Amino acid sequence: MSDASLDRMAELLAAPAAAGHFDELRGKVGAGEGLAPHWQQFFARLGPGGFHDLQRRMASLRRQLHDNGVTYNVYADTDAGLQRPWALDLFPLVLPPAAWQQIETGVLQRVRVLDRVLADVYGPQKLLASGLLPAALVHGHPGYLREMHGTVPVGGTFLHIAAFDLARGPDGHWWVVSQRTQAPSGLGYLLENRLAISRQFPEAFEALQVQRLAATYGALVEGLKKMSPAGPDALIALLTPGPYNETYFEHAYLARYLGLTLVEGSDLTVRDECVYLKTLQGLKRVHGLLKRLDDEFLDPLELRSDSTLGVSGLLQAVRAGNVLVANAPGSAFLESPALLGFLPALARHLLGEELALPALPTWWCGERTAMEYVLPQMADCVIKPTYAGSTYHEGFDAVLGDTLSQRGRDEWTGRILRRGEEHTLQSQLPLSQMPTWRQDPLSDLGRIAPSSVMLRVFAVTDGPGSWRVLPGGMARVAGPGAATGIASMQRGGSSADVWVLTPGAVDPTTLLQPKLSAAAVAQRRRMVTSRAAEGLFWLGRYTERAENTVRLARLALQSLNGDDQSSVPLLSWISAVSEDNGLVLPTVPAATQARRVFERALIDGLGRPERGSVGFNLRALRLAAAGVRERLSQEHWATIVRAEEEFLRRSAEFAAEDKYQTSDALRLLESASSHLAAITGGQTDRMTRDDGWRLLSVGRHIERLAFHAQALGMGFQTGAVLDGAGFEGVLALFDSTITFHAQYQQTRDVAALLDLLVTDRDNPRSLGWVAQTLRGRLAKLAGSRPGELSFAIPDPAEWSLADLCPVAYEGAMPASLDTLLRNCTEASFALSDAIGALYFTHSTNTRTSFGV
Repeated sequence: MSDASLDRMAELLAAPAAAGHFDELRGKVGAGEGLAPHWQQFFARLGPGGFHDLQRRMASLRRQLHDNGVTYNVYADTDAGLQRPWALDLFPLVLPPAAWQQIETGVLQRVRVLDRVLADVYGPQKLLASGLLPAALVHGHPGYLREMHGTVPVGGTFLHIAAFDLARGPDGHWWVVSQRTQAPSGLGYLLENRLAISRQFPEAFEALQVQRLAATYGALVEGLKKMSPAGPDALIALLTPGPYNETYFEHAYLARYLGLTLVEGSDLTVRDECVYLKTLQGLKRVHGLLKRLDDEFLDPLELRSDSTLGVSGLLQAVRAGNVLVANAPGSAFLESPALLGFLPALARHLLGEELALPALPTWWCGERTAMEYVLPQMADCVIKPTYAGSTYHEGFDAVLGDTLSQRGRDEWTGRILRRGEEHTLQSQLPLSQMPTWRQDPLSDLGRIAPSSVMLRVFAVTDGPGSWRVLPGGMARVAGPGAATGIASMQRGGSSADVWVLTPGAVDPTTLLQPKLSAAAVAQRRRMVTSRAAEGLFWLGRYTERAENTVRLARLALQSLNGDDQSSVPLLSWISAVSEDNGLVLPTVPAATQARRVFERALIDGLGRPERGSVGFNLRALRLAAAGVRERLSQEHWATIVRAEEEFLRRSAEFAAEDKYQTSDALRLLESASSHLAAITGGQTDRMTRDDGWRLLSVGRHIERLAFHAQALGMGFQTGAVLDGAGFEGVLALFDSTITFHAQYQQTRDVAALLDLLVTDRDNPRSLGWVAQTLRGRLAKLAGSRPGELSFAIPDPAEWSLADLCPVAYEGAMPASLDTLLRNCTEASFALSDAIGALYFTHSTNTRTSFGV
């Protein structure tokens, strides 16, 4: 299809923007012939298939986002759960050079003003004394931190990242709607957007000369290092609230892209007014933090005492100049919409300049004259809270004046008259509308639908008192059916990539590392934080627990319905082990007393939320994995999620239908077993053998050592090992049936059982192999030499089959075997506590070793 034909096809498929709205596709207000030149270029370079291929590309885009695990979580969205897919439109917002020049110039000017406002407010406060800035907007705002007054941040810059939300009006000019300075989000998502959309339209991306992003991100990291106490050698970390935060995906994504260590508050500690990162190798000095949590949670000692997200003593380290925090704590009051109305005068006073990028007319109702002027215009305004998010002031969501009835406007007028300072009114702007691709059930082609759009752009520091604007941004697009004045992700909207065109050469900068020398490569080791190590440790433990409980539940159901269901020793042993591991409650009659009651209780409890059930262990496995998701492959993570979702869904169906078909339960357990086998494969075959992986492995072997030792001990206590069916059941629980019969044929000799399940150091299910492997993992983890164990992990080299199984064995468990099994169990629990104290909480002597 020719370029002209593609252009004409775009016109036919695209409805015009709503009346009174700027049409991004046509570059004008109202319907008209012809597309804007940059959109003509875009559609002329759609590539093979043209418009007929857009449906496939949309499906490909959604699949790519799903496969990459891109999520955006909404706290109030209970139906979406933890994994709400990121919404991204197929078409980018394309900005020609002239439009971008206006934006870039205005944003750079505004960030300079805001930085100087912060320097004055936390310094001499001349702006407050002169009345250029109302004290109520500063001292009355919870985002103003009195603890930081008099503090000049290390490097001298307060604002390192600032985001500005812009809208294009009917006149074609861009207007500032709001600004974000506390912990602005989007820098990670827009990277994913760029990667995804440029892959869908590679020809258009190259032909239009889209400006690249890497140079600005690189300048940000270099600027932070330059201003930090350690200079170029600084350790910079990204501080996240954790995996339950709505934008956690981008925290992990951004940390990987920028080469920063992703940390939570629990990873850090303050010693002697310096911030340290808790790692497996000890405490490492942190010189800079790129924070992604709100200021009030930063330091429970001086701010919110109930915060579990921050670091005790962090503000004192900032005041001492020992750590750079980006942005400097205390910038949240700049986000008040009321401040926009005072910035023109502030710019004239501080810079001697008029603002090049205007904000929408904004009136703070804390000023009587402003309130009296704007109240009659409420129908043309947006009502916004002056102190959004404050617990000390009235909170409400922004309200569009044109959606209110006369009665509604009268009610709001009454509220504003009573508490004017808590309300800010801003002119309502008809948002420009960009083309978006919508599936059309009546057409194979789909259609181009106009949707309201807002643009978020970012200014980032590249050195002391210097900033640059990221050449692109994140567009927020209104969802289908949304009001034309709203473009919000929280209200069902989506995002769009932003292509800024350049008339010159495209910057080829990349964040890929330059060629490293052999010595430099040898010195590069991935740092394992204590939190990540703890997450991996528990990931290993819950993986093993889930496997053990699934295998035990399958064995129990098969035994209760098989040829050996009359074996009292087998049923006694199964009852005891099931109760000990939480598969059935202690109040449930043993299988020897009421076999069907026991069976029903076991099936009903498979998915219950109580500790010990299969469902509980799978959920705990997924939660542990979520905390270290950045270290897992996408396939590994997807398998963990599917294992939990499928098991809990099917278990809920059993409960809803009040039925307990054993065959259905067995199929469910078999499916869970297959998922767990894939998860185990991902852990053992696809993860780097660093100290984090060693702790994952140690966690698995601690669980295996304790579980098998206790189960084998119960096998002797109940006499199951002396019964044919019980003997086979013990082998099955140890997953060693085939190995045993291949080696010993049809014998059921106890000595042979103990040889394979206890002393054999080649069987990965034997206690000897587990203890030997555990000692080896600990030795490699601690880097210690023989003889440095702080407590004894039983050494299988010292075990003797003759001592464990005397020739005159007559049924009672030999004392030596009983002692060994107890030692294995106790050592596993003691090791778990000691590892937590040494590596996770750093509460023991750091020179303690667990090597062999």
